[in-house]
Amino acid sequence: MSKFDTDTPHINPNGVEIAETILLPGDPLRAKFIADTFLEDVVQFNEVRNMLGFTGTYKGNEVSVMGTGMGMPSIGIYSYELINTYGVKNLIRVGSTGAMQPDIELHDVIVASAASTDSNFMSQYNLPGSFAPTASWKLLSALAKEAEKQDAKIHVGNILSSDIFYNFDKEASKRWARMGVLSVEMEAAALYANAIEAGVDALGVFTVSDSLVHGTSLPAKERQTAFHKMMELTLPLAGLK
Repeated sequence: MSKFDTDTPHINPNGVEIAETILLPGDPLRAKFIADTFLEDVVQFNEVRNMLGFTGTYKGNEVSVMGTGMGMPSIGIYSYELINTYGVKNLIRVGSTGAMQPDIELHDVIVASAASTDSNFMSQYNLPGSFAPTASWKLLSALAKEAEKQDAKIHVGNILSSDIFYNFDKEASKRWARMGVLSVEMEAAALYANAIEAGVDALGVFTVSDSLVHGTSLPAKERQTAFHKMMELTLPLAGLK
């Protein structure tokens, strides 16, 4: 029996292959949008809990895309199962982020070389200190080369993966920004930790949809199309071995 005939509590591929490289947006409808817009020969591999997943090809290379939901508990579940049950090797989170630095504008692309967090997710590893979840150099360097090839501006650095969307502490983001953190989202640190522990590769690539500095944000209708540059940078990574 193939591993793709195996189901977990959250994924049931029904025999459909999941590629070794997968893109992970939070929104399952964005996963469908990516599959419909950028991929060929698309087959759906998951609909459990309406967390849609698809496998197709991009310029002849097999690639999958699947929603993960919001927050570290959710991406922690899906990334763990994708890695440990289905053998996924390259996991690339593609999402939105809120900028914390004044020189970062709406539509800019941020690549997370590391992901600080206010979550308790890392405590499970019982490490004698504070663990710093970092991106895969293989994926990060490939993305940087792709950006140079496309003459695309990217910001590379530390981001914050936060458990808190509406923060009671209104000054928290300023303190993170003072430490050079570029932006905030809610998933990458858990993805990086799961990938590092399993010995596989992960990367977070984000489109700036909001600025905590300037108080600006993309309109809802514009958010969908704003992610095209991020997709043009990440999809070529499907050719990596």
